[in-house]
Amino acid sequence: MNVAQRVLDCGDAGHILVSKHVVEDLVQSRRWKPYLYDLGEYKVKHGLRLHLFNFCKDGLGNLQTPEKLKQRRWKQDVAAVRSVRQLPKFLFPVAVAGSVFVLICFSFIYFHRAPWRAITSTVSPPATSNVPVPVPEKSVAVLPFDNLSEEKENAYFTDGVQGEILTDLAKVADLKVISRTSVLQYGSGAERNVRQIGEQLGVANVVEGNVQRSGNRVRVNAVLVDARTDRQLWAQTYDRDLADVFAIQSEIAKAIADQLQAKLTSHEKQVIAAKPTNNVEAYDAYLRGLAYASKTDNTAANAIGAQKYFREAVHLDPKFAIAWALLSYIDARGYLTETLQPTVALREEARQAAETAATLEPNLGEAVWAKGYYDYSCLKDYDTAEHYFEQARRLLPNSSKIPAALAYVARRRGQWERSEAYFDEAERLDPRNVYLLTQRAISYIALRRFDGALRKLDEVLNIIPDDVDTLATKAAIAQAEGDLPRASALLAPLRPAAEDTQALEGQVYQAILERRPAQMIPRLKEILAKPDPALGYINGRLRYWLGWAQEVGGDAAAAQGTWQQARSELESFLKEQPENFSLMGILALTNASLGDKAAALALSERAMANLTVEKDAIIGAVPIAIFARVTARIGEPDRAVAALQKLLSIPCAGPLPENVPLTPALLRLDPMFDLLRGDPRFEALCRDR
Repeated sequence: MNVAQRVLDCGDAGHILVSKHVVEDLVQSRRWKPYLYDLGEYKVKHGLRLHLFNFCKDGLGNLQTPEKLKQRRWKQDVAAVRSVRQLPKFLFPVAVAGSVFVLICFSFIYFHRAPWRAITSTVSPPATSNVPVPVPEKSVAVLPFDNLSEEKENAYFTDGVQGEILTDLAKVADLKVISRTSVLQYGSGAERNVRQIGEQLGVANVVEGNVQRSGNRVRVNAVLVDARTDRQLWAQTYDRDLADVFAIQSEIAKAIADQLQAKLTSHEKQVIAAKPTNNVEAYDAYLRGLAYASKTDNTAANAIGAQKYFREAVHLDPKFAIAWALLSYIDARGYLTETLQPTVALREEARQAAETAATLEPNLGEAVWAKGYYDYSCLKDYDTAEHYFEQARRLLPNSSKIPAALAYVARRRGQWERSEAYFDEAERLDPRNVYLLTQRAISYIALRRFDGALRKLDEVLNIIPDDVDTLATKAAIAQAEGDLPRASALLAPLRPAAEDTQALEGQVYQAILERRPAQMIPRLKEILAKPDPALGYINGRLRYWLGWAQEVGGDAAAAQGTWQQARSELESFLKEQPENFSLMGILALTNASLGDKAAALALSERAMANLTVEKDAIIGAVPIAIFARVTARIGEPDRAVAALQKLLSIPCAGPLPENVPLTPALLRLDPMFDLLRGDPRFEALCRDR
């Protein structure tokens, strides 16, 4: 039997496949280890099983999984099913009975091993391999540059120069370029271990540099270093007028691409050489906006800062296409995440900005991406959004934003496996992007795969230790698992500010679950005494929490007064934000708490009619969760139990606390469901599965 021929037959054009037997010899030398991908085991001709590896190095080979292997894997799965079907008739019942017996045994072991395992296997854990992922020769990370200017406030300008060089390189398809969010952690001025950084980011090369701005002059030093050997490959100093900063950035990007022997298409050369604006003041405002937009924490302050400067940039130069694109993105993201008030006016500005960018430069990747992000965030038109994201993917080959956006689209559609694959792709381009890692954790939380979520959250904490939101999310998982001591240990050291609503609400919810909320009431009153206007309706949401804490603490009269004030605040915002279903939900709960059953049901039913699981697999169930709480609160057990049965059977996010779905443990602990206790149907839902 010719094993070599069998291996060869498994590949497509360009593939270099080797068997595990050969790999065992190759990996004895560290030289070959980085270039081998583990493809797994496959059954080939004559029943032979081969464990195959894909070899790729310096443009040799093909990184894609061979189509023949994809088809063979599918056929093996089908054959496994058919093999049972094709048993003799007298054996078929025996086979089925045996399978059922094994399944029952497995189920008993599995579901008694740990609490609440329902629906968590929708997405399989990522496969692991002892063979390291190859590091492409033409891979690079552009690290933050040092600001040598006397005016330290010029740091935004230095960051902007570094960011634009990175952006230019990222548009070269023949390169692998790490996204900006992952390199930001390696701040300027700090002692750097280039080899370690290369290993952490999965690149062969890094770029370092510094910028000195003085009046109308600018000096930029750039150095390209081989991260594996710490050897300098190229260096250059540019001393020019400030107006020539675009040319400097383009020349540096072109020189680095040449040093890495990257092949540039004529379009890529044109894009790198393009001058985004002739207005230096507009460019300065754009860089200031970029400094806010590039921060990893998606806060109201950062969104407002970015929006302000991008607006200024397009006002100074109405033909500044990329500034229009980023203004649209900030508006659309703010509309979706509510870091900006999600008004009709904000949505309209996002639309106009995206259309202006696309009209000015139809082939600008950021403009195409902005149109997709508007459709995704503001219209929830996922088909159109996906179309634009796929277009942008060809124009921005190294942007983690594109596969991340496609992951979000797939997640909204309930395509969890597909979303997972896109997240994998995004992480390869942006391995230390904490927002991306957190979003992946949120997917696992929705699936109630809490172990996977905790692993991702720990990755975040390895990058930004003691992050308040991440610790609060870990605490919310502990609450969902019924482990209040663990949740308390995570929450107790935190001192969240008013804008840290996730952590603040997590602490209040912890106190409510423990049935001793008095400790949180003074803190909430202190915050609400000086409400932050930037938080918008969130102030009313916090006032709802205060009322709930007062009620659980035994002060019903104070709770009613607090809820009356909360209702007044929330209703005023709903007039401006008629499609804000989060606002609708908290107002429904407020009305239910005040005993206004009709208003509470009308709002929760309105939300359920407009936001469904079919439209949005991750937050489409939030209105159902609100409805379950409202009906439990107002004494309608039949409707409440039916809603809870639905919620516990599907992946979903939750409204209280945010992102975390209801679990049997939370049903046992949450005072809002006290009126249902004793109902056999509810008690059955409270039992771990």
